[in-house]
Amino acid sequence: MFLAVRDLRFARGRFALIGAVVAMIAVLGVILSGLASGLADSGISGLRALPVTHLAFDKSAAGELFSRSTVTKTTWQAWASQPGVRKAEPFGQQLVHAQLAGSDGKQLNLAVFGVEPSGFLAPVPVSGKPLSADPNGVLVSEDIAKEGVKIGDRLTAGQAGTALTVVGTIGHASFGHVGVVYVPLPLWQQLHYGLPGPVPAAAADQATAVAVQLAPGADPAAIDHRLGTQSVDKTGTYAASPGYTAESSTMTLIRGFLYAISALVVGSFFTVWTIQRRQEIALLKAIGAGTGYILRDALTQVAAVLLAATAAGTAVGLALGGAMNGSAPFSLETGQVTMAAALLIVLGLAGATVAVRRITKVQALTALGANR
Repeated sequence: MFLAVRDLRFARGRFALIGAVVAMIAVLGVILSGLASGLADSGISGLRALPVTHLAFDKSAAGELFSRSTVTKTTWQAWASQPGVRKAEPFGQQLVHAQLAGSDGKQLNLAVFGVEPSGFLAPVPVSGKPLSADPNGVLVSEDIAKEGVKIGDRLTAGQAGTALTVVGTIGHASFGHVGVVYVPLPLWQQLHYGLPGPVPAAAADQATAVAVQLAPGADPAAIDHRLGTQSVDKTGTYAASPGYTAESSTMTLIRGFLYAISALVVGSFFTVWTIQRRQEIALLKAIGAGTGYILRDALTQVAAVLLAATAAGTAVGLALGGAMNGSAPFSLETGQVTMAAALLIVLGLAGATVAVRRITKVQALTALGANR
């Protein structure tokens, strides 16, 4: 690294400038990664928490499955009796608005998950009582609790003003950027039906999907064929969350452009830098240095700049992300941050490699003035 070290010392200002640019790109990479993870978490954390392997929907439903699918009691009972199915229960999902009883009349949006109170889908409350304690009792996620809802509060939900009593709380869970509320299945059916009075007999035997736990080796496609359903693994259901696919693709596109720009910026800088030090490279060749040696010297110089700048930018990005946490849908995940930093370094090196290939064309005679 003879020439590389001398360059770094001699042109500290230039390398500091490109390092600052790379560091800012690293900051943006961390922020965008955190926002992408936060948006995804806000959209599907409720689904991630479900202890299922698959959800079986109505075969005729397409697109936004949760709002278009309806299954009946006969369907989930048939699923429970199929080979390879460990557990199968009804699962209801509904987005409703609610009002907190009291003088302020606070308005709330709720993502209602209807489950059997004694079934495997019913979560264990962090505080308070389980769902089975009260037929009108509900468990609210911490996302709803942050809105000022606490155990013992009463809510009126939906057009019919269905009464809900908060009996307990659970951890973070949201669906479509709306906090999740777990309710007994009959209460969900009443909210889904949307009118006051007793629920019709037909509506009392309905749910959105069948929540399934499959044993290894089970064939969900064969069961779908027999029962006339369409089963989707848990990861596949994320796309049915409102806005999840559009948000994910948008953030991926933005990050892709960011990394492409980083490769172009680094490549452009080192293209100019290689042209400016052409005489020095020719002199090294004239005294016996091989092209491979000079290439390694140049790429090591690039790697040193990228590593230092990316490390500094990532540290700043983590600090800014920590300050944002709570005020925006932001979630820092080690894997995402590491991947962002690695991509910046790899693509920067790729751009620089294209730039420094000019070294192979530099002739030793240039040092002797042959180009004059």
